Amino acid sequence: MILVADSGSSRSDWMLQLPDSKPLSFSTKGLNPFFVSEKEITNTMSDVQEIIPYINEIHEVYFFGAGCSTPDRRELVSNALSEIFPSSYISVESDILGSAYATFGESKGLICNLGTGSDISFFDGEILAPSVHGNGYVLGDEGSGAWFGKQLITDYLYETMPRDLMRVFKEAHHITKDIIIKNVYQRDRPNAYLASFAKFMGDNRAHPYIDNLLRNGFDEFVRTNVMTYPEFWEYEVHFVGQIAYHFDLHLREVCSLHGVKIGTILKNPIEEIFHFVVNRELNVEI
Repeated sequence: MILVADSGSSRSDWMLQLPDSKPLSFSTKGLNPFFVSEKEITNTMSDVQEIIPYINEIHEVYFFGAGCSTPDRRELVSNALSEIFPSSYISVESDILGSAYATFGESKGLICNLGTGSDISFFDGEILAPSVHGNGYVLGDEGSGAWFGKQLITDYLYETMPRDLMRVFKEAHHITKDIIIKNVYQRDRPNAYLASFAKFMGDNRAHPYIDNLLRNGFDEFVRTNVMTYPEFWEYEVHFVGQIAYHFDLHLREVCSLHGVKIGTILKNPIEEIFHFVVNRELNVEI
């Protein structure tokens, strides 16, 4: 049996291959190794009731996760999963490689993740090229949920947000400066906290302020990430993630202005990744 995961900072989606039955799907919290410890990953997986009956039958685990772009982070996740699946083969790779498998299969182009964080890389059908992007919510993540949340909260705290929208925001969240500061600077997963305000943007996307914020954020992502690739206009650019999916009209407009040729926009790539993994023995070098 094969278990496959697509993990972001906010949520992890899993699919388990079952004999003579459709795959079993479930979700856990995000398992980004930059924000959760090895012990926390192990504890999270130990509490997943869906997989307990199959622990001894799972022989392969493929984990594609945010924060898994370096050997030390991949080892952390691998060690944690080995505690739960001691007799299984464990493969840990970056979430953007999983997104490339989900969208390109074995063709080539640019793959972008726009969820809690953001990232981009070039995939040639076999190898995912090294990327200078994906620098996290403090140094990058343009156009991501965390990036938008940061702009939104900053304007709220400085009271530069339009008054009518500020009233709506206060009624929706009932938060103070102290609460915001604690969540951003003192509690776990601040990027996921910032990204949680994407729902407010979705509920108020018709407001000129939100409309402008979305356009500026996607413009920043395209200029800083997509347009740095030579001859980017020659390739299809696929997008994966909640932000890309829910605000696709704004994303498409901005991409069109810059000559970016959009391919697929996927909300959650877990099904596509799962079927790719099951149908092809992974042998990909990064």
